[in-house]
Amino acid sequence: MNLKRKLLVTALPFAFCVSGLAHAMTLKIAEIHPAGYPTVVAQENMGKKIAEATKGELDYRMFAGGVLGSEKEVVEQVQLGAVQMTRVSLGTLGTLGPVVPDVNVFNMPFVFRDHEHMRKVIDGEIGQEILDKITNSEFNMVGLAWMDGGVRNLYTKEPVRSLEDLKGMKIRVIGNPMFIETFNALGASGIAMDTGEIFSALQSGVIDGAENNPPTMLEHNHFRNAKYYSLTGHLILPEPIVISKTTWNKLSAEQQDLVKKFAKEAQFEERKLWDEKSAASEAKLKEAGVEFIEIDKKPFFDATAPIREKYGAPYAELIKRIEAVQ
Repeated sequence: MNLKRKLLVTALPFAFCVSGLAHAMTLKIAEIHPAGYPTVVAQENMGKKIAEATKGELDYRMFAGGVLGSEKEVVEQVQLGAVQMTRVSLGTLGTLGPVVPDVNVFNMPFVFRDHEHMRKVIDGEIGQEILDKITNSEFNMVGLAWMDGGVRNLYTKEPVRSLEDLKGMKIRVIGNPMFIETFNALGASGIAMDTGEIFSALQSGVIDGAENNPPTMLEHNHFRNAKYYSLTGHLILPEPIVISKTTWNKLSAEQQDLVKKFAKEAQFEERKLWDEKSAASEAKLKEAGVEFIEIDKKPFFDATAPIREKYGAPYAELIKRIEAVQ
């Protein structure tokens, strides 16, 4: 064996080793919520399962607490393939263009009867159809599973016990025209703003309140400046876990199946974590002096009828199917 051939044979195992390493990929998962939040924990556990099942071919790294930018910025990075995975609010997803208009059906006020109804919808055919529509759109993302974003209520610096109390208030919403118009219909002014800006906006009086679930109100310290929590239940938003299609197309069929499987497991793990967190957050908020206000929801429902009529027209059939889910 001449020297050149001998060197080549010696180098082959190393070449195969390097080639194997080239296929290893780190899935960057970004979250605006802090470490320990149900969606963060469920996605971290999903990442661990993926890494274990693929023997490290797919690893993960969690970026919690909004370190990679706002939700909208993260979605743009996912579309480019710079970030691999995220959980995103449908409020944000519904603003990205007319490519997947059906995601907005879940964004309509009072489209779900209650929290349990929303869960039955996302666990069934309709939930999968919406994920498939995200996947088949031009967003360059694949819809994998759903996270539970809880029930969104109203928290304010002054108490809102009736629709009349809300008149003229400036309320922060996700920057989706439907959300802005919903609060305008309720007599307030909907102000679009990133989550990271709410605390200082409440403190400085730029806004009079915001709308979200108890864990978000607690974790982001909004309760320090807003002591009244009115149980409007106007939105019950499921939130998809998405992966960049650029990344997805680089995975083998087996890896794709594993990612889907563990994302679905994360859906149900997060739900359990969510219920525990929500109850604990509610208790902590009450301890911190937040007053939880039961209200008559009917005037709120009636006032938002024009929003459902305006935005619901294209989804009339889909809304009937949602209503029919028992």
